[in-house]
Amino acid sequence: MQAITNQSTATRWITVCALNDILPDTGVCALVNNQQVAIFRVGEELYAIANYDPFSNANVLSRGIVGDRNGIPKVASPVYKQNFNLATGECLDNAEISVPTFSVRVMDQQVQVGATQI
Repeated sequence: MQAITNQSTATRWITVCALNDILPDTGVCALVNNQQVAIFRVGEELYAIANYDPFSNANVLSRGIVGDRNGIPKVASPVYKQNFNLATGECLDNAEISVPTFSVRVMDQQVQVGATQI
């Protein structure tokens, strides 16, 4: 299992769940520093973005449909179906909109999210 860990100053890691709690090609939501974070398992990779969908003003991205667009891992919001790049948080349908991304890693089969936003 390889995790996507973006460069960050985050040194404090929050354990959110066991790796096996996230089924392949799905997401879960965790509360990290009072912010909802959507964590996705896509193949052997993990991604973490804010759970907040700026188009519907709802915390729903963890329940979106996971897939890819031209090889870019993405999640489609379950509300209005905008697609977000899981690696960068950029909206693939409107480049002016993005959601925050977070560092994520696996330690001893436990998924951890960096406590600071990157």
